[in-house]
Amino acid sequence: MAFLITPGNTHDLVGARDLIGMIRNPRRLLADRAYDAKSLRDELAARRIKAVIPPNPTRKHPHRYDKTAYKGRNVIERMFCRLKDFRRIATRYDKRADIFLSAILLAAAVSWWTN
Repeated sequence: MAFLITPGNTHDLVGARDLIGMIRNPRRLLADRAYDAKSLRDELAARRIKAVIPPNPTRKHPHRYDKTAYKGRNVIERMFCRLKDFRRIATRYDKRADIFLSAILLAAAVSWWTN
């Protein structure tokens, strides 16, 4: 649907906001606890996107989320683990983002081809 490479020192919320703007009419956002921020939840609500984000354990008033839909995030995590099987991706030898992106795309094609 959309893909974005951010610098290593960028918080996940910055990338999430950019990705949401790239996808046309998303219905929901599946994310882990790192994305549990009021500002992101408000932005998702304004765009009528359902937030499937488990609450941070330190919240006083935890939000409810669809646990069944959240189980679909497993597919995404397995994809990242499969990409990190490639040493070049896991350690990010490439300094330039365009070369790193090409390595990711090549690793994804090889992973897809072998399965």
